[in-house]
Amino acid sequence: MAQNRKKLSRKKTSSRRTRKGRLSAAEVEHFEQILLKKRKEIIGDVSEMEDEALKKQRLTASGDLSSMPIHMADLGTDNYEQEFSLGLMDGERKLLKEIDDAMGRIENGVYGICESTGKPIAKDRLEAKPWARYCVEYARMIENGLATKPE
Repeated sequence: MAQNRKKLSRKKTSSRRTRKGRLSAAEVEHFEQILLKKRKEIIGDVSEMEDEALKKQRLTASGDLSSMPIHMADLGTDNYEQEFSLGLMDGERKLLKEIDDAMGRIENGVYGICESTGKPIAKDRLEAKPWARYCVEYARMIENGLATKPE
């Protein structure tokens, strides 16, 4: 009976944060899986956007003008759509870097700790933004111009 109590108490603490507010191994694993899934999703999205945005450019370069718009307004719309897609791809690439940085923090054992204050990042914040570098308080300070991102 005493052994069962010990097992139950261990199970309860494994889902809670460990000392000093650090994430448990199970929680870190959970966030690592979320990050890997998001990374895979973004890579697929970027590849698809890249193929679509650059397809017309490749056709034009190869001399295939059958897909070229006839009207100047259509040409402008095509250019706008291409620039828009390239802008989205740039944003997705920046998010990929954030995710890769978060994976590095997992490897270094500092995931879930604010890079500026050293305080734990709230689990709710990590659920919403698993690549978060800063606790909510410090992120608000950055947004309000009261603090800067550490280099």
